[in-house]
Amino acid sequence: MRSPESLRTPRVVVVGAGVGGLVAALLLACRGLDVTLVERAGAPGGKMRALDVGGRPVDSGPTVFTMRWIFDQIFAAAGTSVERELALTPLSVLARHHWADTGQPRSSLDLYADRARSADAIGDFAGAAEAHRFLRFCDEAERIYRLLEAPYIRSARPTFWQMVGDLGPRGLATLAALGPFATLWRRLSQHFADPRLRQLFGRYATYCGASPWSAPATLLLVAQVEMAGVWTVDGGMHAVARKLAQLAQARGARLRFNCEVEEIVLRDGRAAGVRVRDASAAGRGDAQTLAADAVVFNGDAGALAAGLLGPALRPAVAPIAPEERSLSAVTWSLLAHADATPASGLVRHNVFFHPDYAAEFADIARGRLPRAGTVYLCAQDRDDDARSAAGQAPERLLMLVNAPATGDATGGAFDTSEIEQCERTSAALMARCGVQLTPVARQITTPREFHRLFPATGGALYGRGFSDRLTGGWMTLFKRGAAASPIPGLYLAGGSVHPGPGVPMAAMSGQLAAATLLAHLDSTSRSRRVVISGGTSTHSAMTAGTA
Repeated sequence: MRSPESLRTPRVVVVGAGVGGLVAALLLACRGLDVTLVERAGAPGGKMRALDVGGRPVDSGPTVFTMRWIFDQIFAAAGTSVERELALTPLSVLARHHWADTGQPRSSLDLYADRARSADAIGDFAGAAEAHRFLRFCDEAERIYRLLEAPYIRSARPTFWQMVGDLGPRGLATLAALGPFATLWRRLSQHFADPRLRQLFGRYATYCGASPWSAPATLLLVAQVEMAGVWTVDGGMHAVARKLAQLAQARGARLRFNCEVEEIVLRDGRAAGVRVRDASAAGRGDAQTLAADAVVFNGDAGALAAGLLGPALRPAVAPIAPEERSLSAVTWSLLAHADATPASGLVRHNVFFHPDYAAEFADIARGRLPRAGTVYLCAQDRDDDARSAAGQAPERLLMLVNAPATGDATGGAFDTSEIEQCERTSAALMARCGVQLTPVARQITTPREFHRLFPATGGALYGRGFSDRLTGGWMTLFKRGAAASPIPGLYLAGGSVHPGPGVPMAAMSGQLAAATLLAHLDSTSRSRRVVISGGTSTHSAMTAGTA
């Protein structure tokens, strides 16, 4: 006869309402578990946040919606669909790129979701030979993506030798063709003769918070991810977080905001709950312990390694030294009037390059703001037609410049004069490319503020960076925490753990954490290998199984 304790519904506490935590809470609630999600902030989203600027919400974190198939899986597992819950619009123009001071006759290039259209644009921009090279580059990006999707991206705890076994001789030969330890920049130099194209596609390394000179060549798969589709979300990216929170609550999860976790409680070496305290402006009340059979941690994994959730949690993940951190950023969330020449009209996603790309990352490696940094500008009221939906009113803009993750440095990361100089330099670059901004209202976020929002990170926005130039960053792929931590009952999700940073990857980490937890509940063995089904051509619901 089973004991009453064995018949009790398993209790799970999810720490952090970033996209990984929201997905884990939703999927576990859908499976009938007793789920409580706790979040220090007053709203869901984590890094996927919106700031109030002049009375209007400005997306001030991730701005790109890709890999829609992951969200198709998640929403299907919740008994609904993306079409029913979110209003998405596909973009035909992936991004508009500008170069200043190059001496070239043309200074801007649009990339499109349509590969042939992009090839034509590159042919007009850099010549027919480069257009042919681009098509070969796209073929390689697609091969690498399809090769790594199952054994690495969708696997809960990949290891180097496990992935070698999964790839087989043909897959290993494909990776070997990249070069044994090739960096992204080295591979791009083999693909493109025009330095501007190397610069454009080298920027994909920054999507993972890395320099193209240290990131592995496999990151060229980002090209395939983008050409498979980029969407805008009505209400901004923060609408995705709000919808996931609503669905989790509707499926039975309890969501507690303004609730700060002081410690993850261990009992007999196993995660057994969390100690929380009110974090609202009303005051800090007495601490309360929420008992649990399992805990999903969706904060930055560095907080565990630093002992911020209790010294016994340090072994959960490998510590990250400051020099191993990913990039941070300085961001300006703006309401501004934008004046652009017809040739430089803003679309949704815009990038402005200086000619000396290497100098930007050399400055960051020295711990300082780049003197000539790339500027990313998201014009959130624009789509493909380069016309603002705001009309004559100020537009909502997010401007971003890469920065070192030194937000915990003694005396602060950067002083006001350095931030102001960076803003002037960025505005001057955009002006030379034909875009003038007149701000009406703004909020600035620096590595110091990002460190305060995400403790133990120094402001790093992507977890562990690719710092090992000797191996092309390859082994860093296997240093991230896995869904199942070494501490029984503690599971990990979020952009700082496998499969990595970015909204779709963080969402998949939530899937993997939920699937791994459920597999462990169903089995006394912790050695079962969990994978997520589906992919670029599959839209099935989440499954947890053994390989």
